[in-house]
This record gives sequence, C-alpha cells and structure tokens, in this order.
Amino acid sequence: MIDSHCHLTDPRLASQLPQVLQRAAEAGVHRMITIGTGLEDARAAIELCKKLDNVRCAVGIHPNYSAEAEVFHVEQLRELQSDSTVLAIGEMGLDYHYDRAPRDHQRRIFEAQLHLAAQVKKPVIIHCREAVDDTLAILRNAQVPALFHCFTGTADEAARILDAAHLLGFTGPVTYKKNDDLRTVVKNTPLDRVLVETDAPYLTPEPVRKIKTNEPAFVMHTARVVAEIKGISLEDLDRATTANVSRFFHWPDIKPAPLQE
Repeated sequence: MIDSHCHLTDPRLASQLPQVLQRAAEAGVHRMITIGTGLEDARAAIELCKKLDNVRCAVGIHPNYSAEAEVFHVEQLRELQSDSTVLAIGEMGLDYHYDRAPRDHQRRIFEAQLHLAAQVKKPVIIHCREAVDDTLAILRNAQVPALFHCFTGTADEAARILDAAHLLGFTGPVTYKKNDDLRTVVKNTPLDRVLVETDAPYLTPEPVRKIKTNEPAFVMHTARVVAEIKGISLEDLDRATTANVSRFFHWPDIKPAPLQE
C-alpha cells in the first residue's frame, strides 16, 4: 500500500522517523509521498527522500502559508523541481475556511505554481477548503493533472472535480461514523480516480482516532474502509491505488507489496 500524502518532516513524525517507517512497513505500507508546504519544508522533504528509497515528495507553497510568500518565491520551486525525488508540485490551492492569507494573494500564489507546473510538466496536489468554485475555475485555465487531496466535500463538488478529470484522495474522515455522505462519494468515485492517504500527522482514522499523531501505517484503516465501500478486496484496492499513483505521479516500477492482515 502507498500513503500518497503525509508530512514526514513534521516534528511529530520526524522526531521518531525510524519507528514511524518501521511501523509502516510492518503494516504493509511500503511507499510514501511526503509533502513540503513551503520552501524550507520543501528542501527538508527533498533531503529526507534522498536518504530513503521508498519515499518521494511533492513540494509547493500551501495556501495557509502563502501570506509569507511572494510570487517570485515560486521561481525558487523551479530549481527544486529538478531533483529526481520530486514527483509533483504542491500542496497548493485555496483555503477559505481558515483565511490565513488574503484570498486574492492565495489566488496569485496558486496561479503562479500552476504556471510552473505546466512549464515543467508536473502534476499538482490541491488543497481546497470551502473554495471549490474558485479552485476549479483557476485549474480550468491551467490544463495540468490535479489531485484533490483529503477530499471531504459534497457529492456535487466531487462530481464537478471528477467531471474535470481530476483525482480524489481520501483520508481518515472517510472512516468516521457520521460521514455517510463522504462514504457515498467514495462509492461513486471511479476506482481509477481514487487514492488513499493519511495527511499524517493529521486526521487519524478510526479505530485509532484516539491516537493524536497520525502516521503512514494508519492508512491501512482508511484503505480497508474504502475497499469495503467499493466491494473489493484490500489487495484489489492496493493494486488499483498503486496503479493510480504510478500513472498520476509517474513514479515508475512500483507494484503492490504483500499486505499485512
């Protein structure tokens, strides 16, 4: 299984990284994509990946940190994109829930990163909270492959994202007891558009939700729920999501590994 979105450079995981990676391997999670959310974090993610054969990264400027960035900073991402460990640009996007940066500034930073992605021919990882209309409108002009990570929106929002040929990543909330609507979204999402992720150290899934720090090993809990919703085996979900990661991120020569039950 692949955890297609985690933050291994976060101090909560970085401080115990050998144990985190060991627990992931024991659970059957053998590959991870760690995300850099700003320039400093991006450099740390790349350095981490250089030490680990089974971890790759995406680097970008998160909308919640875009207040600290200017458009010219996006050019510094161009140099980072040349590293072989970098599979995508992101996470990037719009966050109207927290509004930690002015919305017009978020949009400028988002658009600049999309322009870079088109130039370097990389897919993008989208962070979108309460901003689906604006996000899709901006993406429509960019024409780059996009993954809406940690999708927790409505069925209508999911349909519009899928109609635009983008992918959806599902995290711990799909396991929460009161999230029947989100599980319906999973059911209606074509299998070749589904990824599973943790967003670790955030959003710990059931039945380990009391553990405050999420980690890649726990993606198996999300994967089991997604497989059940789709009416397929965990092994079949692994094969499908592994193929989706390989195709979307152009991470070659990956195949499902034996799963631990």
